[in-house]
Amino acid sequence: MKGSIIAVITILAIISMVVQPGQAVSCGQVDAELIPCVSYLTGRGGDSPSPGCCAAVKTVKGMAQSTPDKRALCSCLKAAANNYADLKDAAAQSLPAKCSVQMDVPISRSVDCDKIV
Repeated sequence: MKGSIIAVITILAIISMVVQPGQAVSCGQVDAELIPCVSYLTGRGGDSPSPGCCAAVKTVKGMAQSTPDKRALCSCLKAAANNYADLKDAAAQSLPAKCSVQMDVPISRSVDCDKIV
């Protein structure tokens, strides 16, 4: 019984951390989601992103539905890209396509996030 209660609490905690439509995009959440992609983006993970990375890209895409959320996501992605000196720009730009995800927000160090609609 005690194990069941802990499992339910854990599931509720995980559900509460998922971004719901209409909530602000958090850079902490974006960063945490994209951790599985770091090895691919820095060239240490081969020529293709891992399935975990692609799942993260799909999740991140779902975080931003409105224009303000897309701009916030853009700012988070830009900041994250600038945090890795060894990030491969070509890998970052091709990541959504390699994961078969149509992103409204580019992954780039130099994007102007105010132009995202």
